[in-house]
This record gives sequence, C-alpha cells and structure tokens, in this order.
Amino acid sequence: MLMAEITFVRSCVLAPGLFYKIEEHLWLRPEADGSITLGYTDVAQTTAGRILVVSFRPVGARYKKGKTIAIVESGKWLGPLRAPMDGTLVAANEILLADAGLVNRSPYKKGWIVRFKPDELDLTGFVAVADAAQEYENFMERRNLDDCIHCEGYEFPDD
Repeated sequence: MLMAEITFVRSCVLAPGLFYKIEEHLWLRPEADGSITLGYTDVAQTTAGRILVVSFRPVGARYKKGKTIAIVESGKWLGPLRAPMDGTLVAANEILLADAGLVNRSPYKKGWIVRFKPDELDLTGFVAVADAAQEYENFMERRNLDDCIHCEGYEFPDD
C-alpha cells in the first residue's frame, strides 16, 4: 500500500526514488555526479537485528562487480555489501564506524553504507519501488519472513 510517497510491505518501508535488489536487500540511489549511494533495506535491518559493526574496503580503490566493498555485522548475521557493477569506491559512511545502529534506525537516510562510482550505470537486477513492493511481498512469503520491526528512533524516509 502507498501512504504519502512511502511504500509499505508488511510494515516494511520502501523509500521512493530508489532502486532495489530484493534478494540482496540492497537499495541504490543514482546521484547527480554519476556516483551511486548504496545501503541496506528496512527488511535487511529487521532480518539482521541490531547492527553492531560496519567495515569498509579501501576508498579510492577499484572493484569488480560482485567484490565485497563493505561488511555489515549483527549478532546473528554477517553480510557483505558487494559492488553492483565495476567501478570505484568513492566514499564510506564513516559515521557508521562509531554508530553502526544507524543502519537500523535510518536505513534510507543517515544509515547509507557507501558511495560508488560505476564505470557504467547498469540497473540490471534492480527494480523501481513500484515493482519492488510486489517482489518483496513474494520474497517474504517464500521465506516465511515476519513483518518489519522498527527500533526506537527509526527515521522514515520523509522525516
């Protein structure tokens, strides 16, 4: 269902204007300078539980598609964030080094993970929010996932 511009799937928030890779719980936002901002979805933060540590590969280095560019760790999950295409890691959200919980509290705003400059923007495997809602519903049904849970201080994308 659509409320304002935020889309909800089983209480999980999907922010407008982003592209989603459902199986990886990844969101992508193209930036004006040709870079992309990457982060984990609301479903990811719920599934992972409290995020404890975020670490990054070296900024300024080139990475091939599929190579790990950051690692996000919770008490029950360790997840590599992989380069979605060939390119250069241009920024890491270093605030997460001191407060990894921002990934839980603000997955679409302050809890972004990295900025990446792709050699060529390729959205293969990503879907816009309208399609992401149905794909996430199907994914959650197949995996028997519960509704999303939002911790105290959760920031909705339009706050």
